[in-house]
This record gives sequence, C-alpha cells and structure tokens, in this order.
Amino acid sequence: GLQDATSPIMEELLHFHDHALMIVFLISSLVLYIISLMLTTKLTHTSTMDAQEVETVWTILPAIILILIALPSLRILYMMDEINSPSLTVKTMGHQWYWSYEYTDYEDLSFDSYMIPTQELKPGELRLLEVDNRVVLPMEMTIRMLISSEDVLHSWAVPSLGLKTDAIPGRLNQTTL
Repeated sequence: GLQDATSPIMEELLHFHDHALMIVFLISSLVLYIISLMLTTKLTHTSTMDAQEVETVWTILPAIILILIALPSLRILYMMDEINSPSLTVKTMGHQWYWSYEYTDYEDLSFDSYMIPTQELKPGELRLLEVDNRVVLPMEMTIRMLISSEDVLHSWAVPSLGLKTDAIPGRLNQTTL
C-alpha cells in the first residue's frame, strides 16, 4: 500500500496505480488460465494455432492494452508539469548524512537537517525519518524546490504529495509543490 494522498496529483497517481494493477491482474489471470488449459486438455484443433485471425488478435490486443495504460499516464504527466511563477523557492542540497536547505527568497535563511540517531528517539518517533530541523513550508502556495547534491546520489521525496526527485552531484533538478 501507498501512503494516503494529500494532493490531487497523488490521488491521480493512486488511481493510475490501481488501474495498471487491474490490467496486470487480468493479463496474468488470462495467461494462467491458458497455460492450465493447455496442460490439462488435449489439443484437437491444431490448425487454429496457425490461423491468421489468432495472429491478428495477438498483435492488436497488446496494442490496445498499451494504449489503455499510456493515455492515463500521459494525462498525469501533463498535470505534473512545472508551474513558472512560484511564490517561494527552496534550494535543497544533499550531503553524505544530512540535507541543507536554503530559502533563496530571503537573505541568510538556511539550515542543516540531521537525522536523529536511534538511541536518542523519543517514544512515538519514527526511526530513520525524524530530523532535528524540519523543513517548514506554507500551504496552498506554489513552491519550487531546487535539488542537488554535494557528494553522492540522494533522493528527496514526499510520498504523500507524490514527489520524488533525485539529487545528483553537478546537476540541478527542480520540482514544484
């Protein structure tokens, strides 16, 4: 299961996930049924295996299935497209063991966010997810996140918003909240 959606984009991604999973389930069921049928029954009409109609169906049916998966996917990709007038820009730099955040619209507003060690966690806090300084962002505003890395590959993600962007050294990636 995925986390509960907190944005319209994530709701669409959840619906698309269910849609694609249903198609995969139907294809798997059909293939399993055909395999079990071939193993348990005797083939009496071998000429149907060379029929041109069967080959046509084998060609057209996968194309239709791919279209049924591609169209909702493209719609979501266009919904996730960048917005050009952000209200706030936050620069995020991944380091070996922590993240650095800088609110670029304000002078000298930056901080580091270190993970809290397991032995220092309080009851109810989540291991490997709690940090000493959390990023605070306003709601219902367009926010641009500029994400990069100093040393190794990182992944900056907010699963409930449907966001995941790779932080790559020497490359500046952008995502919009």
